[in-house]
Amino acid sequence: MDVMEYEKGFLWSFGLCIVLFCALCPSVLPAVDNSDCFDCHSDESLTKESTDNVLQVEITESLYVDEDRFAKSIHNLNGVACIDCHSDIEELDWNEEVPHRSYLERVLCVSCHEDAGEEFKNSVHMKMRTKGITMTCYACHGYHYVQQMEGASVAERTNSICLKCHNPNQFHEWLPSGDAHFAHVECVVCHAPDVPRHIDLRFYDLLTKKFLNGNELREIIGHDLDKILEIIDGDHNEIIDMNEFDDLYFMLKQKNIRPTLRAELVADINSIAHQINRKSAQRTCESCHASDSPYFNAVSILLTGDDTSVDRYDVDRAILASYYVSDFYLLGGTRVKLLDKIGLLIIAGGAFTALGHFIIRELTGSLRQGKKDDTVRSA
Repeated sequence: MDVMEYEKGFLWSFGLCIVLFCALCPSVLPAVDNSDCFDCHSDESLTKESTDNVLQVEITESLYVDEDRFAKSIHNLNGVACIDCHSDIEELDWNEEVPHRSYLERVLCVSCHEDAGEEFKNSVHMKMRTKGITMTCYACHGYHYVQQMEGASVAERTNSICLKCHNPNQFHEWLPSGDAHFAHVECVVCHAPDVPRHIDLRFYDLLTKKFLNGNELREIIGHDLDKILEIIDGDHNEIIDMNEFDDLYFMLKQKNIRPTLRAELVADINSIAHQINRKSAQRTCESCHASDSPYFNAVSILLTGDDTSVDRYDVDRAILASYYVSDFYLLGGTRVKLLDKIGLLIIAGGAFTALGHFIIRELTGSLRQGKKDDTVRSA
């Protein structure tokens, strides 16, 4: 057997092995691509008829999925395909009117989110099931458009989840400045007090009246943010201290930006956030409103990208005590210390003035008395 015949036989054997492997192990190849699903589900008129479980009446359900919104969902960004959730779809038969089974099994989120499922078991939302109310994951998080929450604001977090059911103005009569708390503190921070939390700082431009994201700052300054922050972080400890933050602030002002800081107290993306119980809610004001409160040990500048990416840059918490943070004040923790010093100087100046006046009166008392006696005698 010459070399040519050997190579030809090898290629045939190798090709046959590949064919057999694909035939015997079809699961290793993507049977259905997301684009196949959107061939049908991008049609806004696509619906199905079903029966309501409670009233037993016929209802029409939309099967439309907005491809642009899905593209920005956390699942798509993490490479989760349609059939990863709808795992009972193994193949599509385009000869049928509906290319897959008409009835699909309920998606089990805990197949991936096991830790969240365990925490959810001991929550008030799980206990609602004893009252005949079925609380599902997608009742809060939705179906196909689960958002990236890492860079979401308090409003985006609460509006998309908690405010679907809850009115914050109920059951919070005891809470002073309720609107300020609802605007700047995420619900989970108090209602799941064991969850780690941090303070997000955002730059707000007073001239354009909008928040600045990472892409906008990059265009304004003219350099990559990582390069800028590498230069600003002079001691290279990956924490922006007071002096380094002053440099960053000055750099923005040089670019005709009038920055101010907006702060929000939010929970980390952590499974324990699902363990919400009414009796465990934080109602002790001192836990937060104290200069040494652990609630703002972690402080960072938050910069979001147009592609929903999130960059965080840790900063020294002392910045909260030196810069004005709009509509955000933690008693003793975000006090502007320069004003404290000015106030102390004013008080000290007043005290020394009074003391000096008293001392001078005492030292000149005999002189004034002598002048008074002379005046009496001359009269």
